[in-house]
Amino acid sequence: MKTTDKVALDQWYAVETAADLGSRAIVTRLLGQDIELGRDGAGRPTVREIRDDGKPGTPLPVRERYGCLWTTLGRPVGDIFDIAEAGEADRRFVPCGWVSMRASGLRVVENFLDMAHFPFVHTNILGSEPRTEVPAYASEIRRDVDEVWATNCTFFQSRIAATESAGDFVHLTYRVPNPFTVMLYRICPTAPERLDAIALFIHPLEEDLCRAQPVMYLVDAHSTDTALLNFEQVIFLQDRIIVENQRPLRLPLEPRKEIPTWADSSSLTYRRWLKEKGLRFGTTLGAA
Repeated sequence: MKTTDKVALDQWYAVETAADLGSRAIVTRLLGQDIELGRDGAGRPTVREIRDDGKPGTPLPVRERYGCLWTTLGRPVGDIFDIAEAGEADRRFVPCGWVSMRASGLRVVENFLDMAHFPFVHTNILGSEPRTEVPAYASEIRRDVDEVWATNCTFFQSRIAATESAGDFVHLTYRVPNPFTVMLYRICPTAPERLDAIALFIHPLEEDLCRAQPVMYLVDAHSTDTALLNFEQVIFLQDRIIVENQRPLRLPLEPRKEIPTWADSSSLTYRRWLKEKGLRFGTTLGAA
């Protein structure tokens, strides 16, 4: 059943890779609502709600951005957020494919923000024992842009990128531009004056079911597409196991439902931001 949560309805969502939309219609769901993706007579992408009688209903807004088709079931205040790196011609654009997960999309965002699991889940890739400490970092809600940012993050990683085999301390910045999208910026090993940008677009099908796709904007003229995809997909599939085993599947926003540590600063800020917005879809507060 389509949610009544206005906060969730009034967001933009990536729902398909643009290159994967051929001439045949694709039926999927968004926030509990069946939708149909297709093309009009001029070949332009379209998105429509599917009515209770199974027929296509009112056309929905549609945008093509960052290699994906975006739509909304509500009335967003603004346009889709900006990824400045997407406009830099020398970057590699690497869409990594959609992965379905039996979990709230908000749980997926929170896992992406969590550095403490690196040594235990991504052993010998993003971390390793005994280097498990998460150094202090800053997290904040940036009111001028209505986004969550975590800055001055550092962590020892066994492989800092697909191009590297040696470990080192990496400097990371996290950004949450909307409740169902999260980004990571890291110093590029082959161009230390620039940052690689990795975004995770989440398509919430239901409150406890979603699919997500990492897309990367990299300064990397050497790696093959296969190597880049393999590196990111291994990490993401390791995360999938952890996220799907978290209970409850929806994200708790009530105080004291889960016990945080000081390393969870970005998670606490993210939850506070969601609660301030009044978001209920995908949380234990419920959104029916």
